[in-house]
Amino acid sequence: MNKKILFGILILLITAIAIYHYTYQDHRNISTEKATYTLTIAVLEKEFAKNDSLASAKYQDQTIELTAKITAIDIENKAIILDNKLFASFNDSLSKDISSGKKITLKGRFLGYDELLEEFKMDQSSIIH
Repeated sequence: MNKKILFGILILLITAIAIYHYTYQDHRNISTEKATYTLTIAVLEKEFAKNDSLASAKYQDQTIELTAKITAIDIENKAIILDNKLFASFNDSLSKDISSGKKITLKGRFLGYDELLEEFKMDQSSIIH
């Protein structure tokens, strides 16, 4: 009987440790990750127009890098819009030297396509060039 109780406690302890490590795992640092895909907004548009569910499965939660022109800047919300098609938010405050019309290379985590606003979304973005 004591062996069964001890075995049950051991299994419960191992399960609790596994749940703890799964719940409190390290967060990704997108700025140090290598980009899974390097592409343009035009390529994203083509792939989502062709098959949006397949494109979502391919790019969702992936680190992507792309080059585009800044069309709007929202300093309060730490975000920019690229080519009027992609909304990118930043964890840190935006650099003072960015300006509308400037072409930049951006890396971040791709969140998906917002059909209501008709724009792509990224977060944890960082400017590379």
